[in-house]
Amino acid sequence: MDTVQITLPDGAMREVPRGTTAAQIAHQISPRLAKEALVARADGELVDLSRPLEHDAKISILTAKDPDAVQVFRHSAAHLLAAAVMELYPNVKLGIGPPIDNGFFYEFVREEPFTSEDLEKIEAKMHELASKDIPNERKMIPKPEALELYRKSNQEFKCELVEEKATEPIVSFYTTGKFLDFCRGPHIPSTGRIKAFKLMNVAGAYWKGQEGNPQMQRIYGACFVEQKDLDEYLHKLEEAKRRDHRKLGQELDLFSIQEEAGSGLIFWHPKGGIIRREMEDWLRDELTRRGYDLVFTPHIMLLELWKTSGHANFYRENMFGPIEVEKADYQLKPMNCPGHILIYKSQLRSYRQLPVRLAELGTVYRYERSGVLHGLLRVRGFTQDDAHIFCMPEQIEKEIQDCVEFAWEVLRVFGFQSYEVELSGGDPSRPQDYAGSPEDWQRAEAALTNTLKRMNVPYKYIPGEAAFYGPKIDVKLVDAIGRPWQLTTVQFDFNLPGRFKLEYVGEDGSRHQPLMVHRALFGSIERFFGVLIEHYVGAFPAWLAPVQATVLPVSGKFIDYAQQVTQKLKAAGFRAHLDDRNEKLQAKIRDAQLEKIPYMLIIGGKEAEASTVAVRHRSKGDLGPRPLDQFVADLRAEIDSRQIV
Repeated sequence: MDTVQITLPDGAMREVPRGTTAAQIAHQISPRLAKEALVARADGELVDLSRPLEHDAKISILTAKDPDAVQVFRHSAAHLLAAAVMELYPNVKLGIGPPIDNGFFYEFVREEPFTSEDLEKIEAKMHELASKDIPNERKMIPKPEALELYRKSNQEFKCELVEEKATEPIVSFYTTGKFLDFCRGPHIPSTGRIKAFKLMNVAGAYWKGQEGNPQMQRIYGACFVEQKDLDEYLHKLEEAKRRDHRKLGQELDLFSIQEEAGSGLIFWHPKGGIIRREMEDWLRDELTRRGYDLVFTPHIMLLELWKTSGHANFYRENMFGPIEVEKADYQLKPMNCPGHILIYKSQLRSYRQLPVRLAELGTVYRYERSGVLHGLLRVRGFTQDDAHIFCMPEQIEKEIQDCVEFAWEVLRVFGFQSYEVELSGGDPSRPQDYAGSPEDWQRAEAALTNTLKRMNVPYKYIPGEAAFYGPKIDVKLVDAIGRPWQLTTVQFDFNLPGRFKLEYVGEDGSRHQPLMVHRALFGSIERFFGVLIEHYVGAFPAWLAPVQATVLPVSGKFIDYAQQVTQKLKAAGFRAHLDDRNEKLQAKIRDAQLEKIPYMLIIGGKEAEASTVAVRHRSKGDLGPRPLDQFVADLRAEIDSRQIV
């Protein structure tokens, strides 16, 4: 009998008849594996479980435990969506339908916009088709026949894809019942497994993502293998809505974006300004303690400077246009680094002075398309907590480690318990996107890798995500509902010191070129503030809260004592407020809760006689009476230690 040799992940080998499928191998291994299998991997390539095995191969049977299998599952759900849409609206034109994180989308052209009622009908049709357990079957069609098929059905976008992407004379298609789609696959065996999904929304998109191309309607869906995972995801989405910093920022009067001033520009209101001041004051004190020098650089500099740095070439699309002044072109700065480089270069440094650590809370300006602007999280003008460290080669790993440890302190102080670390490297296949030689990149990546390994920090390597001037360590903090946020970055730069001809005099009396580290901890003040709002749902710890305590007299009879309490709190350095409105106590408490003020001090007859306050906490409720001096001491201890309560 003609056989092929199959090698399983544990090294076990099997002789099976040529043409045996991965599904049959799964059945041989265990009925449970066969039931849970979604797709197979043959010699590193994902394949359908029904694909006949014609050659010796290493085979893995993948279940929902494998992220690649889940993406295949979601891709099949995208086809199920398209099949449902074609049954309900047969005249639509098809675009693409890939899997994405947490789900899928498919693009369509239809004269009428899809409504929420349409989504309900489509979702119901998807469940109907799924319940029929329709096979997903691969068909190989000659390219001319495939093109003719799509031309006859007026599917010009699919024709375009076949023309562009089908490099072989025979083209791969998949059927889901009546629905036929140009697709290389693979897919899960049938629709019956696809149960845990929900259509979320419709968004506009340009064909192939390029402005000027036809506009599509993109239907997004959430999709998981198990219903409990979908339920958890939908719950997180609801929780994210509750925490939305744009909504909370307005409710708590923290910041605004004024369209008459321009999109993506942040106006900090007094209460938001208080929080920003606390953030910046802590950071400046910590910078000074750690040996940084604080500097200030202009917001606008000559365009020639950005040509020297390489930004005008590698970063042009993210920069605003130049501004002509007296026949010279100036540029709003998108980065702070060239300014710090000029400060370093203003005098010849000795090796004894290194490392030189220059830090700035510097406002920068970057051109972001209006479609990606998002509250505080994606803006056009923002302040980076930027620092640049100029050092000798033998100092570089120690400086990188100090930056990473500084990042841990930021996370601790601001109340984040978890984080993820990524090391972003270059892409050797695209050398035009990066400055410097391959040897420089290898040395730079080695320095970052060695530092993380020495610190026993787990990390994920991400090729192709480095800055153009060097690799970087990205620390993503994880918020209260498990979302990672990219904020902190530590970047190795061997490129800019050479471009600007930076030097120091070494111990040998000769001139040498320093190395450079870029690092930002908050990332930007705006983005970090947005994350803080969502992490705490606007209920900031007392040390950050715009109002730390509000004094609530039960009636007008106790205003005098309430004023004394308020003045004592202010004299002690607290941000205190007296609510002397002619309102019932419960209304005052309710309003203080809505403003998320940490402490409410209730003043009545007993408190006035005994010089006490009845303390109420926004989340802990009634804490009982306390001598005023004791409350002042307790609050001072809480704030000075930056407690997270």
